Amino acid sequence: MKKKMNYLLFLLMTIFMVGCTDVEDVSNTDVKTDSQEEVTTENTIENSETEETIPTTVEEPVEEEAQTQPNTELFAGYKLIEVDGGDLSGYREANVVVNIGFGERDYWAFTNEHGQLVRVIADEIILQDDSNEPVLSTGRYYSDEAKVPGVESKDLDEGHVIADSLGGVSNAYNITPQESTLNRHGDQAYMEDAIRKAGGATNFEAIITYPNTQTQIPSSYKYTYTIKGNKVVDTFDNVNPDKVNESLGLTGSKPSNSTGSNSGSNTNTNTNTNTTGSTTNHDISSVDTNGNGQVTIKEAKAAGYKMPITRDHWLYPYMDDRDNDGMVGE
Repeated sequence: MKKKMNYLLFLLMTIFMVGCTDVEDVSNTDVKTDSQEEVTTENTIENSETEETIPTTVEEPVEEEAQTQPNTELFAGYKLIEVDGGDLSGYREANVVVNIGFGERDYWAFTNEHGQLVRVIADEIILQDDSNEPVLSTGRYYSDEAKVPGVESKDLDEGHVIADSLGGVSNAYNITPQESTLNRHGDQAYMEDAIRKAGGATNFEAIITYPNTQTQIPSSYKYTYTIKGNKVVDTFDNVNPDKVNESLGLTGSKPSNSTGSNSGSNTNTNTNTNTTGSTTNHDISSVDTNGNGQVTIKEAKAAGYKMPITRDHWLYPYMDDRDNDGMVGE
């Protein structure tokens, strides 16, 4: 009997121990489940944060596309083509736009339906950098310029719309047959020199006009650009300025015949000593059309004087040099 009791007691203890073990297993299982839930929750949060950054990455191409949109509108109606900067061919394709800026510059040239170069624009004119760019000993990027029809004339140069010194190339989309004196010593040369001295320019635009649709020789040019915060507009014909001045009687000095009532000697309040040391008499009334004692750029140009008017010119004291750089109309 005693053995049976011991046996029953042993069975009860065994059952009790097994029951405790099951409870511990269940408890451990619950703990693992809670841990897994925490991990899952953390992963969900991390994934949520990752998903929030995705739109930023997706929007980048949209921003780039928006930046190129202005060019698309600017080039509407034109075919964008590439032409080597040193291409000597004088041929131009009709209704195209070509980048005529050397290196990384963006200078855009446009042709009309007749293949005439009619417009050149640049947001910024960046001067030639002969220390970092492949510039020849002549100061040019290329040894020659495009042979646009008309440049074979002895009176016409292969004139750059945007000069080498201002970062322009030498193909037909930047070259027009230009009167030699105008190109080398006239308004074209003055314009280029003014931009160089200013260290560049912004909002540059050249409008080129022709007498008919068959020729590639322009009749006139209009340049608009900004230097040192000042907007400049230069308009001039494709002619020899010296001959124009001669025809207007502006190439020689005109001695004054007036006699000063007080001194009894020949006097003229507009006498100027030029850089050669000679004295020349001038009558400002022939230029100052409104008689206010001041000469505007428009008045000076109408009288046949080339811009800019420099400090040593007799007209300079009567003009407004706003930036006080010794030049008016640059």
